Amino acid sequence: MAEMQHVVKVEEGRPAADGRPSVGPTYRSAFARDGFPAPVDGLDSCYDIFRMAVEKYPNNRMLGHRAIVDGKAGAYVWRTYKEVFDIANKIGNSIRSCGLTKGSRCGIYGANSPEWIITMEACNAHGVYCVPLYDTLGAGAIEFILCHAEVEIAFAEEKKVAELLKTFPKSTEFLKTIVSFGKVTQEQKEEVSKYGLSIYSWDEFISLAGDQEFDLPVNQRTDICTIMYTSGTTGDPKGVLISNASIICLIAGVDRLLNSVNERLEETDVYMSYLPLAHIFDRVVEELFMFHGASIGFWRGDVKLLVEDIGTLKPTILCAVPRVLDRIFSGLQAKISAGGFIKSTMFNLAYKFKQFRMMRGAKHNEAAAICDKVVFSKVKEGLGGNVRVILSGAAPLATHVEEYLRVVTCAHVLQGYGLTETCAGSFVSLPNQMSMIGTVGPPVPNIDARLESVPDMNYDALASTPRGEICIKGETLFSGYYRREDLTEEVLVDGWFHTGDIGEWQPDGSMKIIDRKKNIFKLSQGEYVAVENLENIYGVVSAIDSSILTRKPLRAGLREMESVVILRHYVRIQKQKNIFWGNSQKQEKRRSSKVLNS
Repeated sequence: MAEMQHVVKVEEGRPAADGRPSVGPTYRSAFARDGFPAPVDGLDSCYDIFRMAVEKYPNNRMLGHRAIVDGKAGAYVWRTYKEVFDIANKIGNSIRSCGLTKGSRCGIYGANSPEWIITMEACNAHGVYCVPLYDTLGAGAIEFILCHAEVEIAFAEEKKVAELLKTFPKSTEFLKTIVSFGKVTQEQKEEVSKYGLSIYSWDEFISLAGDQEFDLPVNQRTDICTIMYTSGTTGDPKGVLISNASIICLIAGVDRLLNSVNERLEETDVYMSYLPLAHIFDRVVEELFMFHGASIGFWRGDVKLLVEDIGTLKPTILCAVPRVLDRIFSGLQAKISAGGFIKSTMFNLAYKFKQFRMMRGAKHNEAAAICDKVVFSKVKEGLGGNVRVILSGAAPLATHVEEYLRVVTCAHVLQGYGLTETCAGSFVSLPNQMSMIGTVGPPVPNIDARLESVPDMNYDALASTPRGEICIKGETLFSGYYRREDLTEEVLVDGWFHTGDIGEWQPDGSMKIIDRKKNIFKLSQGEYVAVENLENIYGVVSAIDSSILTRKPLRAGLREMESVVILRHYVRIQKQKNIFWGNSQKQEKRRSSKVLNS
């Protein structure tokens, strides 16, 4: 394959040998032609990211939330970097006063909030492993994580405290302290006391340590900073060990990328925090914003109010998963259709003209300035008016949605790819490169990437069109699965992480995801699904025509299946699994029909 524009080759491929499949050449970003960027001096841990930002930007707005006045949401209220630092210092001392030391585990359970970040920074300061607990998981998975990670203290959103109590008594083998981000009821205090645990409100815990000051340990780059559990497919969640080095190296690489495409982050940038902090995607983006002294505003936790929150916050960078962007796309389509013949015709003509210009190399902000001002400015205002970059990740974004939003939002719409094990972003498409639509772009300039052949699926990494399993190498990789060395050895071979995703190099050096090595897929909301499980579930629902499942191979037909069946029914059926086991045939048919018709 000819040399590609946006990557450089750093190692030749090799043929199959010793029972190992062939591998293609190793590539890295052209922005790392002279080597990977090094973190700035003194940046050795995630706590240093925060500490250095406080020193450099003490009075900058850091964390904001909407004030509720007379039951209505008002403007954003902000805490500065110095104010957040002072609270995090008190929380850290209180954590230490509960007996935790470097290497202890602290769970955080709930939707994104200033308290979430403050607790995380307190953990970072004292070398306590931060263990996020998925906001959307039930008590069973929460109980597993609390016990598997041996969590000693758990912070929780006020309404999630009751969910933590459901993990009793099993979790109390390790769990000794619970802290609510809000208040604590008398009933909760009584319940906790039965098991010899302590429970505190946020305000109580801030002052728990009193005047006690604990020395900070020396945090090193190789230290683990978080155990991030990935959603289980057929088994229990896996605890991904992420080191300080993984996050700070990723930040250095993303910073190099943004500077190279003239989209450097500034302290004036504003980020909307709504994607779960329990996922690596949002976690590293917020670390990046803190590194630059920028501002992070939190949503109210209701997806129906998200657009209103965005309009009030006016973010400059918006990260999203495909489901959110699909809703934006559908909403725009509906408004255009409802606008009448003249308005819809005007919009469509403007769209076609700007798309034509962009496809021929014009930058998005120069392709059709008049159209932007007269037509597309209304779309931009709907996103707050200041968004300049929209980054999609966590699952594939439909090509037609990506192209459409690139034209009408007056912003760069970029698609990225990464896993928890690779510390999120490993590939990302580049601004003003319309040829990269439908791809995840070239590698971020802090990793090496190559394809490994998968003979039983007829994917050849050395073919004229290289296809194979995507493998990644670099300091951003995870340190292993917690207490699962067997799984670690399966995916980490000679320093190369095997993602399980099948990719195809494009002529410009971008990567296109075309398949999955195993029959495990990620839906548009970012959730992993084992197809075998779906076949078992849907197979017992007589109302579903079996031809849907057998019309074509599941791997090839996933998107069609998802649009016809999965997105509509999967969550409901997962919640009502008891419908399909242990019931009479008559009950099963009646309840199955009820689920499918709801």
